[in-house]
Amino acid sequence: MKTLPAALLAKVSWRLLPFLLLMYIMAFLDRANVGFAKQAFQADTGLSDGAFAFGAGVFFVGYALLEVPSNLMLHRVGARLWMCRIMVTWGLVSATMMFARDETGFYVLRFLLGIAEAGFFPGVILYLTYWFPSAARGKAMGFFYFGAPLAFIFGSPFSGLLLELDGLGGLHGWQWLFAVEGLMASLVGVWAYWYLDNRPAEAKWLSAEERRRLQDILDAEDRGKVSHGPLLAVLCQPVLLYLCAIFLLIQASVYGVVFYLPSQVAGLLGREVGFGVGLVTAIPWLCALFAAWWIPSYSDRTGERRRTGALTLLMAAAGIACSVSVASPPLALLALCFAAAGFIAVQPVFWTLPSAHLAGSAAAGGIALINSFGALGGFAAPLLKNWAERAFDSPAAGLYLLSATTVLAALMLLGLDLPGRPLPTERTTSH
Repeated sequence: MKTLPAALLAKVSWRLLPFLLLMYIMAFLDRANVGFAKQAFQADTGLSDGAFAFGAGVFFVGYALLEVPSNLMLHRVGARLWMCRIMVTWGLVSATMMFARDETGFYVLRFLLGIAEAGFFPGVILYLTYWFPSAARGKAMGFFYFGAPLAFIFGSPFSGLLLELDGLGGLHGWQWLFAVEGLMASLVGVWAYWYLDNRPAEAKWLSAEERRRLQDILDAEDRGKVSHGPLLAVLCQPVLLYLCAIFLLIQASVYGVVFYLPSQVAGLLGREVGFGVGLVTAIPWLCALFAAWWIPSYSDRTGERRRTGALTLLMAAAGIACSVSVASPPLALLALCFAAAGFIAVQPVFWTLPSAHLAGSAAAGGIALINSFGALGGFAAPLLKNWAERAFDSPAAGLYLLSATTVLAALMLLGLDLPGRPLPTERTTSH
């Protein structure tokens, strides 16, 4: 198997990954800024904790419903057009959140936001398979995953600052938060149309020899993968559904913490959510940034995916549980650092598993299906957390439950049987 020259890999990486990273920062900001707006939004609208939990989670219902068709559409029409469409529409819907005044408006807009953003994340994962060979894909995906911690490192204080604009222009701070961050995403979406190339063959910034060499290597890898055939048969494979269940549990831990992290840090500091809390909230994401670089790179070097991923998940589970079981605020913050590092860094390692076995429309559908289950985990997490806290009359019960589900995800990943063959039993290629 030919390998991609280091100089060519670096050229592709520097061209694509920083921009994809910017897109993911915008996505994560618009998805999770509801956590920063939580206290002020509830105070102004009278939303209960249960209503907020449902609204935070209902985003993922709309998201899950359209993941597969959206990713198939991206595969058909190309990333530059479809990514532009996704980002512009989700940015506009996110900005419209400034007009939410009651439960119904909040639910509807969060649901529509999920529909608008559907296909973005699996679309980027699919897009990376068009440009990066499998041996370099873990590190590339790890760099893309910098988006989540960076969204909080810079977005946390930025969101806190926007909240402090309360009263400016007759608007609440949370209205400024939704409007500014939503419109920023739409602008990046317009830029994506002019910046991205669908495939290496269209990349004018590569020489003809570089385009040919890169495409030959990618085509050679794809010949051993399932690339088309009955989509339902591909999506119903037991191993693929097993991966769906693992990712659902991973995403439950992610969003069960993310949506409530600003409030949790505010409680540790004894302050309201604002610029100061935003700065401290950025600390766990600095740790996640390092982990998202080091752990996938280690996994690429060793070729070890399952054990690396499982140990990373166990670190996250321990961090989630310890964040509410220790009395010292500094130790609780340290535990949150391990939690954020674990559940962010495990995801690029996880995504090397399906992308190593699927290509073409099978990859588009399979990756989207896995991410749809992840979206359901994001929907369930706030509801489960809120239920556990009420059922056990303890503010810590919800995070203990999420810690347990994260341990279950680690055990399932250890038990995964992925021999060196495609996920489905048939081998069909488009070449």
